[in-house]
Amino acid sequence: MINPSDILLTGRVAVVTGGGAGIGRSIAEGFAAFGAAVAVWERDPETCAAVADSVAGLGVVTDVRDADAVDAALDRTERELGTVSILVNNAGGTFHSPLLATTENGWDALYRSNLRHVLLCTQRVARRLVDSGTPGSVINVTSIEGARAAPGYAAYAAAKAGVINYTKTASFELAPHGIRVNALAPDLTMTEGLRGLSSGTLGADAGAGIPMRRAGHVDEMASAAIFLASDMASYITGQTIHVDGGTDAAGGWYFHPRTGVPTLGPGPD
Repeated sequence: MINPSDILLTGRVAVVTGGGAGIGRSIAEGFAAFGAAVAVWERDPETCAAVADSVAGLGVVTDVRDADAVDAALDRTERELGTVSILVNNAGGTFHSPLLATTENGWDALYRSNLRHVLLCTQRVARRLVDSGTPGSVINVTSIEGARAAPGYAAYAAAKAGVINYTKTASFELAPHGIRVNALAPDLTMTEGLRGLSSGTLGADAGAGIPMRRAGHVDEMASAAIFLASDMASYITGQTIHVDGGTDAAGGWYFHPRTGVPTLGPGPD
């Protein structure tokens, strides 16, 4: 029978990349609340230290796009906290880049920010888990944009789609070692980064096109991450869970904000 303690992460060491703000910060705080020792890998020294302090964990200022930096961060984390058995590949970012205007440098930058580090961090952590015979859980933060068209963000969306497929392949290759690999795909989730990207234009009606009629909260992403990291999800691997208020399932349908009528495409005035 299942036991309420199965959701706890007591005695486990978790790494959250990009854990200095937004979804990453909430996941780090959630992991700590459920008993894990948490290492925050973050480029910004101030937010890295602040979150590490708030979770009584370890802050490692690092750029996960760089292989040597990842190796150094993992060495320090395991030296100070122990074997990492939970990894959240949350770091990422985007900027507006229409298809016809995307440069090679822009494409490479978005690839490195959103996909390359997923390989680097997963590979390094998984190698040590395999060598020690320790099971683990890897959670990749992708996006609904990896599963639908994203006008103006083609390179970002392609990278996020790559995360979804990488999750499937990595889950298969690592399954014999007891290492589960899953992904979380948010839609509109209110974070500092999203507010900055929108130049402060997001209002109370920002979630009108989402079936649940509201934007998501970072703690809702954290709840899903805690579940996937825990023994409650011991037979779940290779899956992308859409924490999106129903957007992916709706396939373009939404409730018209004025009439409440289920609508596909432009609604009535």
